[in-house]
Amino acid sequence: MNLTFLRLGWRTLWRDLRAGELRLLLVAVTLAVAALTSVGFFADRLQGGLQRDARQLLGGDAVVASDQPTPAAFVERAQALGLQSVTTLGFPTMARASDAQGGAAKLVALKSVQPGYPLRGSLTVSAGPGMVGQATRDIPTPGEVWVDEPLLQALELRVGDVLLLGDAQLRIARTIVIEPDRGSGFMSFAPRAMVNALDLPATGLVQPASRLTYRFAVAGPEAAVQQFSQWAAVEAQKPAIHGVRIESLESGRPEMTQTLDRAQKFLNLVALLAALLSAVAVALAARGFAASHLDASALLRVLGQSQATIAWSYTFEFALVGLCASALGVVLGFGVHYVFVLLLAGLVESALPAASLWPALLGLGVGLTLLLAFGLPPVLQLAQVPPLRVIRRDVGALRPASLAVLALGVLGFAALLLVVSRDLKLGLIAVGGFAAAVVLFAAMAWVVVKLLRRTVNEATAPRWLVLATRQISARPAYAVVQVSSLAVGLLALVLLVLLRTDLIASWRQATPPDAPNRFVINVQPDQADAFQQALQAAGVRQYDWYPMIRGRLVAVNDRPVGPDDYTEDRAKRLVDREFNLSNAAQAPAHNQVVAGRWTPQEKGAISVEEGLADTLGLRLGDRLRFDIGGVQTDARITSLRKVDWGSMRANFFAMYPVDHLDGVAVTYLAAYRAPNAPGFDNALVRQFPNITNVDMGATLAQVQRVLDQVIRAVEFLFAFTLAAGLVVLFAAVTATREERAREFAIMRALGARASLLRQVQRAELAGVGLLAGFLASSVAVAVGWALARYVFDFHWTASLWVPLAGSAAGAVLALLAGWWGLREVLQRPVVDMLRRTAE
Repeated sequence: MNLTFLRLGWRTLWRDLRAGELRLLLVAVTLAVAALTSVGFFADRLQGGLQRDARQLLGGDAVVASDQPTPAAFVERAQALGLQSVTTLGFPTMARASDAQGGAAKLVALKSVQPGYPLRGSLTVSAGPGMVGQATRDIPTPGEVWVDEPLLQALELRVGDVLLLGDAQLRIARTIVIEPDRGSGFMSFAPRAMVNALDLPATGLVQPASRLTYRFAVAGPEAAVQQFSQWAAVEAQKPAIHGVRIESLESGRPEMTQTLDRAQKFLNLVALLAALLSAVAVALAARGFAASHLDASALLRVLGQSQATIAWSYTFEFALVGLCASALGVVLGFGVHYVFVLLLAGLVESALPAASLWPALLGLGVGLTLLLAFGLPPVLQLAQVPPLRVIRRDVGALRPASLAVLALGVLGFAALLLVVSRDLKLGLIAVGGFAAAVVLFAAMAWVVVKLLRRTVNEATAPRWLVLATRQISARPAYAVVQVSSLAVGLLALVLLVLLRTDLIASWRQATPPDAPNRFVINVQPDQADAFQQALQAAGVRQYDWYPMIRGRLVAVNDRPVGPDDYTEDRAKRLVDREFNLSNAAQAPAHNQVVAGRWTPQEKGAISVEEGLADTLGLRLGDRLRFDIGGVQTDARITSLRKVDWGSMRANFFAMYPVDHLDGVAVTYLAAYRAPNAPGFDNALVRQFPNITNVDMGATLAQVQRVLDQVIRAVEFLFAFTLAAGLVVLFAAVTATREERAREFAIMRALGARASLLRQVQRAELAGVGLLAGFLASSVAVAVGWALARYVFDFHWTASLWVPLAGSAAGAVLALLAGWWGLREVLQRPVVDMLRRTAE
């Protein structure tokens, strides 16, 4: 094969660029690649930052956590491999100020450390509140305690004062600014008090029944650490080893997992919408491009060019366009991702590492696949235009693309989008939903077009309506394509509006700013009335109030169960400890019953959280036996509940649907939003000295801060998809511009006034837009519900106004796009149009 096609392709590329015929293709591909790569670059750098900081967040290269002193085998193995090691011990306890300084008490997360801590990263401490923090490799010396600044505020103490921990009196020496291995869990939300391990025995706080967490951290060469981690993971599964787990970054910081997961999915969804819209825009623009080049291709055939040369020349032209547009999109995406870094600053505490080449390569692949899969099939038909078209314009028209070629391209593009989505469920709903929507739109549009002529009475209807109806029904295939394309574009735009308003509002409601920021436990039954009165007197009107019962699962369906009956580590831990159980006649309003039925006051019934049921293999109808303080009670599972553990509400694994349980020891739990009154917490602790008051304010503020940051990033990316949607609308409306121009020229030659033709054009556009808007908004409601239910994991119900507003918006946008893209159709000279038609 000769290389004539290269020269021909290069010449046609420059001619088409100068003529502006590639403008829509370039814009569509650039927008798609920019949207995808901007999210890709940010996600790549964020993941790199998390991996880089993983060891600092753990405090070592690997960590063995246990509720008993670390088994000797783990210590000996680390020593044998030449690894450094250090052990920390943490547990909740109450810290007090001396009576001379008010005697206030506060729940703290006490942590004892040894020399060498932390093995990775470093503590940042300051000499007092508000002072600049400095990194240090020191630890508290014997007789000292380092504390979080909020503890000083709560107890009204200063650096240098004495803090009472159990039987010990320790001097506050420094305040902790950053603790790299702070981790998570319920007690990590309490202020930290850090002491030297040598001071721990003097406190008298470590008792046989204490709930302790030992963390044995190791550090050393990569190969030795990996060998230790693999050995430890196997060793922890042995039946003789209880309560031992190997910590990872994911298990060490799960408090932000759900929020960050949803953030990534929101950004990916908006990027996917941009790519899907761009695919439609490319297909429409490419068909218009091919239609405008039919005559030129016929002339090339007359001049002796072969079909292969013409086909290769257009392939070469489109490949160059795809490379240029993709490269431009990658550059634009790389610049845009810095906006995400700015908007989402703080998700990783230190500077992010440089991005890898993977997002750029993926962007180039998506751009080329987008153009070649959706743009090239109609253009390749130009090679088959017969030379006879030079003298007969009625031959050589474009045909529908080959189903095999189109299916292959669509499947390739869909596979790339599934890779980009990083979430199979999200990708399937977005891509599959759009594919199903296209089929539905085409079928519904065909039915409506067929019914249109029958519903309009030409004898009584206005002349402009009759002509508009004839225009649409005379070209049913064009009408179906136009309605379907407009509906797909509007579907994405409606989804974006729902995403920007209703879905984000539902996300906010999942963790609202006014969520409870105090959890109080250990309220005794004889204190219940007085405690609730104290809350109401302080202005707390809404609060969660539930009995809390400690019980251990001992049998399922009369068969005793223990850790050895399960293989999954989480299941082993669950059956090896006590559950927090509760009871209430009415199901909690913030829990959703997803299976079975909650029947108030049903004796012998129990409701189980669905995640717990999945982990332990429990089903409706199973009988559970709990040991509650030596008293064994049986109950049948009658319902499963969906619990949002990130809602900051009182939640339980298992609940009895009755308002009272006989013969069991019970305390009460309260969850509420504390009033702003100074000293409220201290006064409550003084009145009820036995309670444990956990301040969740810092955590709630962190979740809300991340939520606000992500929403700003989604809004910013919204602009890309909005632009892609407008490109689709413009391409769909202008796809039949030449046909409209010829038809209007004939009608004008036959005496039709320009005002009548404007009315016909507006009626046609408004009708097509109205139908497309209604179809798009109806499907958008279904897709939005599926995304909320199965991807973002929260409840959402669409408003009834969505289809009505979508219909009106579709008509308005179609009219605007038609005014912009078709305004010159009625201005073309009739003689020129008739001459071109006759040629």
